[in-house]
Parts: sequence; structure tokens; C-alpha cells
Amino acid sequence: MNSMKLKTWHLLVAGLFLVCASCQSSGEDPGGEDIKFEVPVDYYKLDNGLKVILSPNTVSPTVVVGIYYNIGFRIEPRDRTGFAHLFEHMMFQGSENLGKGEFISLVNKNGGNLNGSTRFDFTNYFEIVPSHKLETFLWAEADRMKGLAITQDNLTNQQGVVKNEVKVNVLNQPYGGFPWLDMPQYANENWYNAHNFYGDLEDLDAATLEDVQDFFAKYYTPSNAALSVVGDFNVEEAKQWIEKYFGNIPGREPEPMPDISEPKQTEEKRFNKPDPLAPRPALALAYHMPARNTPEYYAMGLLDQILLQGNDSKLYQQLVQEKGFSAGVGGGINYLGNMFNYNGPMIWMFNLTHDDAVSPDSIIAVVDEVIAELQSEEGLNQEHLDIAMVKNRSGLYDLVSQTFGLGLLDLLCSFALFDDDPQRVNQLDEEFKKVDLELLRKTAREYLVPANRTILTTVPAPATPES
Repeated sequence: MNSMKLKTWHLLVAGLFLVCASCQSSGEDPGGEDIKFEVPVDYYKLDNGLKVILSPNTVSPTVVVGIYYNIGFRIEPRDRTGFAHLFEHMMFQGSENLGKGEFISLVNKNGGNLNGSTRFDFTNYFEIVPSHKLETFLWAEADRMKGLAITQDNLTNQQGVVKNEVKVNVLNQPYGGFPWLDMPQYANENWYNAHNFYGDLEDLDAATLEDVQDFFAKYYTPSNAALSVVGDFNVEEAKQWIEKYFGNIPGREPEPMPDISEPKQTEEKRFNKPDPLAPRPALALAYHMPARNTPEYYAMGLLDQILLQGNDSKLYQQLVQEKGFSAGVGGGINYLGNMFNYNGPMIWMFNLTHDDAVSPDSIIAVVDEVIAELQSEEGLNQEHLDIAMVKNRSGLYDLVSQTFGLGLLDLLCSFALFDDDPQRVNQLDEEFKKVDLELLRKTAREYLVPANRTILTTVPAPATPES
């Protein structure tokens, strides 16, 4: 699809949420009418424990079908780093009624698109297809849920694919794991949050067929999954198909969750990771986030807008526009997603590259000045909050409307898995509205402090055993 058509589709889908479903800005529209942010959510569970979320609209003749399994990087086996990601690849190797490569071929031949990904707290699979093919892809997803083709040939093949992916995307790339893969390993203390999520090559090689079979039996069950359909479909018809294809798949008691909590950080941590492929030095700073769904969590979302998001943000203005330390600064909450689709400890992080002549300490000093201003009574005013609210709301609307409704599906499945409440998608705007200046300052003073942060630098120098 060319860029003009893609842009048109995005505008059409955005129209669903901003007009048809009456999504809104802060209180009133230009005509004075109070408008509420709301998308349709039909939530129920099958007898086997599968969580189902349906959100119909008639903007375009397409549907997004997505299944999210409650297993991600964070809780993979201790001696099998990268296993959650390896298993994502295994799910495309065939099932009871679809041979190797046939699932992908089925989507392509019907003019659709598909993908899967592994994140901190889930592994997801989705298809964007014409509406009249909904039943076909509900059947196909159910087929691999109940009967994945787990063979030694498939395992060996995908071990090689994943190892090559690690080499191409991390080991042989400038800034390959910096900072998205590296920083969690330095900033966190609990192994579940601090191991190499992409996988050590030795661990990937050590995975056995029995490991894969056990992993599938434990985590790829209806009781550990959420299924969502977003788009142009008949709700009652979809419910009948979902019951028909998923209802007879046996459920099982979910695996007990390990303790993924993080101890409170009490002093600043600094690390350096030499990168022989990096053309310039780079710097990343990470601060531990408040717990999900707390008032401070929403306040951090707005502080992120004030400090980091957009060319009007304070860090961009100081580090790029004023000081010229870098051509850009980027980051946010959850580098592997967004501030809503995770379920555990998280860091707010940003990074930049800079010239050799600029010292990391000089950059950090400017960062500290910018943050100190927000922590003061005079440095943070209502205008800052109002602008942050507008930017945040715009980002939320963009999120729920992106990629033919995939962004909305992502939130629905995440909130179903983590909170048993996909209706939360309609409450986010109201939660941010509760944040006031006092809470913003309090959150900045508590979380945006040196004792709560980790600093990671990288320089274009050969790696040494010590580093």
C-alpha cells in the first residue's frame, strides 16, 4: 500500500474515534457540547478461561484479530534467556491443519497483514484482514492454539533464525542493544527484570524439544490468553464463531507468577559499555517509574510530555536547541511499547548521541537543571500542565486509531490480561485529568532524583573483559 493510501486509511480510522465514537478533548468541543472519550467494549470469558474483547466499528471493511498470551520476556525460564522470543517464532511453523508457512500464506492470499512480537509481559499475534474473512482467521488462530507443530526440525530451524537475528540486530549493529536492551540489565536488580531478554546464544542453543513442549503446555492455553476483534463485524456472529473454534480447547490453571518486584533504588548507578561499532559516544538516563495505575503513574505520563516528547519539550529545547549537544533526544516510558501495555516494574528513559568534545557530565548537569526547575514552585505552571494534557490526549487518540485499529486492540488485550478490565481504555483520559500541579511537583521530587536513576554511557572503543 502506498504512503498516500496508508495516510488516508489512518485518517479514516482516526475518524471513528474522534467523530463516530465521540472521543474528545479536555471538556467541551467548540460548540460547547461536553464530549466523552469512549469506544465500544464488549468483554466476556469462555468457560475455558479465554478472555474475549470485541470492539466493532464500520469505518472500513476490515477487522483486526489479535491474541495476547500472558507470557513475555520477564518470566521466561532462568536458564533459557530469549525463550519467550524463540517461541514467538515457533508459532509460525505450522499447526494441526496448517502446514509450515501456510498460516502466513493464508493471510497474504486474502490481502491481509500479520505479525507477532514478544514484549516484557506478553507475546502477541495479530492479523489485519478483510471483514468477510473473520471466521477463517478465528479458526486459524484456534488451530495453532490447540495444536502447534512442535518438531525438532522446526526447533532447530528457528534457533538458527533467532541467533542470526541477535547477531544482525544487536551484536553487529552500532548501538545494537543501546539502550533498550542494555539499560534494564543495569537499572534493575531482580533477575526477571534484569536479564538479557533477546537471549544468550548458549541458552538458545540449549533449548530442547521437551522445553518447547512444556512451555507451550504451560503458557499457550485459553486461560492464559486474551482474544480481541476490532473492526467491521457482527458481534453476535463473532461470538458464535469464537465459541465454535475456541470453546472446546481445554483450559488449565495459570502458572503461578514469580516475584517480579524491584527493590527501591537508593543511590545513583553509573555504567559504561564500550561499543567498537559506534561512531560517536552515547548517553542514556533511566529513572524507575511509579507503580501502574497510581496517581503518580499518570503524573509521570504528563512529565514525560513536558520533558521529552516533541520539539517543544524542555530537554529537547535545552540539549538540542540551546546547547547543541546533540541532533536529537528520544525516549519515554517503556521502549518496547507504550506506558499502558506492561505489567511490572518499568523505567522512564531517554538517550542521545553526542560529540567527543562534550562530556557526559556536562549533559547530565543540564538535565538536572531542567528537572530541578520542574520541582520548584516557580518552574512549573498551569500552562505547562495544559500543554502536556493536549499532547497526551493527542497521543492517546493516535494510539487507539493507529494501524486499522491495532493500537486499540493492543490496549484492550493488555488491560484484559493485566487488570481484567478492558473498559479502562475509556477511563484513561479522566485519570490524566485528575493530575494537578501539586501532584506533578511531588512526583518529580520523588522519582526524578539522582538516587533513583541509572546512567549508561557507551564510547567507540573495543570491549574489554573488565567492562
